[in-house]
Order: sequence, then structure tokens, then C-alpha cells
Amino acid sequence: MCGNCRLVHVPPQYHLDAEAEKTYYDLHENNVDDPGYRKFLSRMAEPLLEKIQPKSKGLDFGCGPAPLLAKMLEDHGHELALFDKFYFSNPSVLRTTYDFVVATEVIEHCYAADQVWKQWLGLLSAPALLAIMTKRVRSQSAFSTWHYIRDPTHVVFYSNETFEWVANKYKLSCEFVGADVVILRK
Repeated sequence: MCGNCRLVHVPPQYHLDAEAEKTYYDLHENNVDDPGYRKFLSRMAEPLLEKIQPKSKGLDFGCGPAPLLAKMLEDHGHELALFDKFYFSNPSVLRTTYDFVVATEVIEHCYAADQVWKQWLGLLSAPALLAIMTKRVRSQSAFSTWHYIRDPTHVVFYSNETFEWVANKYKLSCEFVGADVVILRK
């Protein structure tokens, strides 16, 4: 655990290679017609929809093979671009700016966290929102028995203190809108 920002990370020797990582993601059963998946993503969509302006332009970063969150936001009149390194690898969408970026169950997979933060912040116009969904570390004692650490693709774990540290570093406001949703404002 980092003594400054409280980020918990898995040592690089335990990271999967890209092929093994994608193989693991392919086991997920997310699909756009699944009401349970829609309910899960509504934890991100609902608070975000309250904060973004009508007809905003956004990016679903790490959308996976079934970009339901993008569809949910498009159904409310927003324009969404998709990016996922395995399923929607379109680097051109990373060369523009957006009113908001969403990353649902993504950040815990990012090996180079600082580079990802800089990339995301570079994608945001000002003012803009960065909405992140990830389970958060609650305590050191609970961490050792936490189901979230059992996923071999999860390599970094954030706590409230970590998000507050990031917000301070990049001069963002930070709002915890649920047990696993954080919205940062640039």
C-alpha cells in the first residue's frame, strides 16, 4: 500500500499477459439485454445523468464487448464514443475531448494508474466529469478476505483516501455518490 495515496497494487510479476487477461474477460456474461446488468450499471448512469448537461458528448472507456452503459446514456440524448483495448480498440476516439468520461469496473485493471489518470484528464474538456465505478478498499483487515482481490485481472485497489489524493493532485472535486461510484469534476 502506498504511504502517500493509500493505493494498493499487485506486484507486476503477478500481472496477466494480454492474452490471458482477454481470455478472462471473455468469461464475463454481460449483455445489453440483461436486466440485472442494466440495474448494476444504473448505479453509475443515474447519478451521472443528474449532473451532465443535455446532449453532452461522452466516452465510455473500457466499455467491454456489451456497451450497455453507453446505450443507456444515448437513450437520454447523449452522444457516446466507445473505447476498449480488447473489444473497441479505436485510438481515434482518444484524440478528442469530451464533456464526460465513464469508466465502469475499469480502473482496477490498469497497470499504469498514473498514466491512465493523465490520459483520462486529457480527454476531458473543462468543465467536465470523470465518473468511475469500482469497489473501494474499506479497511486493511477486510482487504484480505475481500472477494474483489480474487479476480486475477484486478491489479490496483482504490480507497476513498486514494480518490481524495488524486483529486487534490489534479485539482478536481471529488464526490462519492454510492458505495462504488465516484464522480470527479474538472
